[in-house]
Amino acid sequence: MTRSRRPPSKRPRASETPDLPAEVDAEPAVLPRRATVLVDLAIMIGTFVMATVVAELAGAENLGTSLSFGQIAFALAAFYVFMRR
Repeated sequence: MTRSRRPPSKRPRASETPDLPAEVDAEPAVLPRRATVLVDLAIMIGTFVMATVVAELAGAENLGTSLSFGQIAFALAAFYVFMRR
């Protein structure tokens, strides 16, 4: 008599899984892909603009310095958007 070399499966069988109640929605509501991309872009560009304006109002030496702070904020916002997914 030969034994199977594979360990027993840890997943429950289909007959053992409990059924969801009828009122529970199995899939959460999601935005269409285009809408999520537009929201992500709005977050990143809005962060760039706001950081640039705040740096300019805070007394940055010139516009280039303000844009540098905006670029740093944009990179942080992009990191947030990428990690959120």
